[in-house]
Amino acid sequence: MRKLSVSTLVSLDGVIQDPGGFGETEYGGWANPFFTPDAQRNALDHLRAADYFLVGRLTYELLHKTWADIKGSEYLDRMNEIPKLVASTTLTGPLPWNATAINGDVVAEITRLKAESGGDIEVYGSATLVQTLLRHNLIDEFRIAVHPIVLGGGTPLFPQGGVSATLRLTDTHTLDSGVVSLTYARL
Repeated sequence: MRKLSVSTLVSLDGVIQDPGGFGETEYGGWANPFFTPDAQRNALDHLRAADYFLVGRLTYELLHKTWADIKGSEYLDRMNEIPKLVASTTLTGPLPWNATAINGDVVAEITRLKAESGGDIEVYGSATLVQTLLRHNLIDEFRIAVHPIVLGGGTPLFPQGGVSATLRLTDTHTLDSGVVSLTYARL
């Protein structure tokens, strides 16, 4: 069985929006100063363990626009080669950047993929998708990299009125940048 992990960068006040500076907000790029070699190794290790990269449409479009043509770093080379699954109600079929839109029932498709043997399924960002996966008990772990910055606004990882869940802390690691990486398993 595959493990589905949500890996996300979050500000101290819970915002996940535009950590890489993809043009969503005026404060975009807030996580870039913290993406040290230590953080890059951590992210690369998770991507290497995954057979699939799952995102929502907006996250896919932002990452594709920014990263698809960049080569030369181990992290971006792996990001470019990993098969991507895009949860979308508007996109269909094969997409650029080694991606495929999940046509139809996202929950059924992810349930099917999780039942197979193989590497993990890695999810970045995608707050709406995370709520859907959480609602259907498809998330095995959250890897939340808490950054020492307060943004004062933006899309939160866990929105008001969202799905509730009880989690168990399984690992904590402080990166050299001051980012605290917290890993939680679903109970």
